Amino acid sequence: MKPIRFLGAATAAAAVTAIFAGVPATAGAAPLNPDMVPAMQRDLGLTHSQALTRLAKEDAASKVGAALEKTLGDRYSGTSFDAATGRAVVGVTDAALVGQVRAAGAEARVVRFSAGQLDATVQTLNAHEKSAPKPVTGWGIDTASNQVTLTVLNGQRGAAGAFLRESGVDSAAVKVVETSAVPKAHYNVLGGDAYYIGGSSRCSVGFSVNGGFLTAGHCAALTGGGALTGANRVAMGQFSTYRFPGADYAYARVNSNWTPVGQINNGTRVAGSTEAAVGASVCKSGSTTGWTCGTIRAKNQTVRYQEGTVTGMVLTNARSDHGDSGGSFISGNQAQGVVSGGDTVNSYYYPVNTALSATGTTLVRG
Repeated sequence: MKPIRFLGAATAAAAVTAIFAGVPATAGAAPLNPDMVPAMQRDLGLTHSQALTRLAKEDAASKVGAALEKTLGDRYSGTSFDAATGRAVVGVTDAALVGQVRAAGAEARVVRFSAGQLDATVQTLNAHEKSAPKPVTGWGIDTASNQVTLTVLNGQRGAAGAFLRESGVDSAAVKVVETSAVPKAHYNVLGGDAYYIGGSSRCSVGFSVNGGFLTAGHCAALTGGGALTGANRVAMGQFSTYRFPGADYAYARVNSNWTPVGQINNGTRVAGSTEAAVGASVCKSGSTTGWTCGTIRAKNQTVRYQEGTVTGMVLTNARSDHGDSGGSFISGNQAQGVVSGGDTVNSYYYPVNTALSATGTTLVRG
């Protein structure tokens, strides 16, 4: 693996200030919450300077990938972030496009399946979800392998094969992986700022939006709803809309006692909701496991909880546990999603942009 080249601490900090704050960098500027970089150092094994440099490079890589996705069309096959080179890696199904990708500042990788084809495979599996055997724990796109990864409990590979044959998908587009981890929804929990449902069940605020906040849909669905109170037990409001299973989002409307603010509970400012690339760092605010960080492992993930299946989620290796559900996932200063669930190794979040669109709400920015 090639060594990562880092900027000096002062230069890296200035670069991050310019990128995430959108204003000229000044000495001593601190655009990120002070807890974020130490958490990245701890969980990703980085120095302070390396963490700042990585954030700047991830932001640049995400923008390059987004631009190429628009220009490459149906020959585009996803973007990932290569921490070793600090650049975007863009998959294409046509070798003739390699030069165009490189000219845009990204590394090119020629693959077999386009993003559209892999999305279609996931959609086909989703359509047959009710016939999937219980040992199958989920499926989703793995950009690095250019396949859809289907996870199944150890020793149950035959069950996975039967499901794939029944669904009629192209077996070459699917990779079966055995696992001992069973995903579980984090409900009746606290994450970010606590709120209580019906006086007893707890969940967590995800991101402030106009008139209220976004959180996990299962917090409403699995508790039967009810009046909401804040961490201080002051009346807060009620759920306006939610969806679970299928999706995992909820919009809670707050009363006049509360003012939605564009930050999460450790002070991190929310500047927007630009989607980060696969491989980018991501951090989670939750009251059970605190401020933890990891990387985005895969997108468009289908997860089969006992309570129901959720599609379109994002897989990370940031640590979470019961008590974090609904909490905030953020990359740099960009909102990414709300904690849905996970297992002992991985966490899933539901994308904030999808939740914003579904609820017709607007993110409150710091």
